[in-house]
Amino acid sequence: MSSLLNGIINFNKMFYQLLTISIIIICLLEVKIIFAYKVIYAINAGGEQHLDSNGIKYERDPLMGKIGTSSDYGKQLLINRVPQTDEILYQTERYHTDTFGYDLTVAGDGDYVLILKFCEVYFNSANMKVFDVVLNNRHYVITDLDIYSLVGKGTAHDEYIYFTISRGRLYYKEEDSEIRGSKVRIELMKGYKDNPKINAIVLIKGDVENIQKLKLPALVDSEQQNDERQSESISSQSSHDDFSSNNVNSNNNNNNNNNEKESKKQRKTSGPKQPNPYSLDESSMMLPVFIAIGAFIPLLFCLCRL
Repeated sequence: MSSLLNGIINFNKMFYQLLTISIIIICLLEVKIIFAYKVIYAINAGGEQHLDSNGIKYERDPLMGKIGTSSDYGKQLLINRVPQTDEILYQTERYHTDTFGYDLTVAGDGDYVLILKFCEVYFNSANMKVFDVVLNNRHYVITDLDIYSLVGKGTAHDEYIYFTISRGRLYYKEEDSEIRGSKVRIELMKGYKDNPKINAIVLIKGDVENIQKLKLPALVDSEQQNDERQSESISSQSSHDDFSSNNVNSNNNNNNNNNEKESKKQRKTSGPKQPNPYSLDESSMMLPVFIAIGAFIPLLFCLCRL
C-alpha cells in the first residue's frame, strides 16, 4: 500500500514539474515574439497620439502647422479591416498640394520594415488620386498608388517596405543609397491626379516577419459594408412603420411587375413584325368555301330568272 502511495506522489511531482517547465517555455516563446522587433518610429498623420490594439504608441503628427493640411474628414466613415479602436489611424490624414515627406531616425544596422497606412475617405471611384512614394531620395518604393482601386472607399490599406541598413547605406532590393545623419526620408510625390496623402507611418526594426498585418479585404464592396455597418447603428422602426413599409413594398413590387410588362411591350425587336403563321393557315383553309359561295350566288340568281 505504501509503495502505491509513493508511486502516486512521484507521479504528481513529475506531472507538476513538466507542467511548470511547459509554462516557462511558453512564456519564453511569448517574450521572444514580443521582443523580436522594435518600433523605432510611429506617427498618426494629421492626428494626435494614439495607442493601437497591438500596443504601438503613435505620436502626434510632427508636421502639424508646418507643411500640408491635416484632415479628419474620414471620421464620418466606419473603416473596414481594422478594430474599432484603430479606425482613428485611418480617419485622420495629412495631404499637400505639392510633394512632402517625413524624416525618420533609424537605429543602426539591421533589417527594417516601413509600414505606410492609407485609406481613401473622399473619392468614390478609381483613378482619381494617384501618386508615388520615394524612400531616401532615390528608391521608388511605390509607383502609381491608387488606394480606391486596391481596396475601395473607407477601407484600411497598408504598404510594407522592407529594407536593410549596413555601414551607413540603405539597401532596397537591388539598389542602395547613402544614409546621412542616421535619418532616412520618406516622400509622397505630387502626381498628375489630385494630391498625395498619408494616414499613419510605422518604422520597425528586427524580426520583421513577425509583425501583424491587416486581414485580407472582404469580397463585398467596401462602400456596401460601410453602409451596412452604419445601418446597424440605427434603431428598428415600430410595427406600424413596418406594416406601412410592407404595404409600400408590395405596391412597389406590383409597380415593378407592371413596369416589367410595359418594358417587354416597349422592347425593340431585331426586325419588322412578322405575320402570325397560324392566321395564314386559317385563311388558306377557308378560301375554297368563299369561292364556292361566290359561284353559287350567280347560279341561284339565274335559276330564279327561269
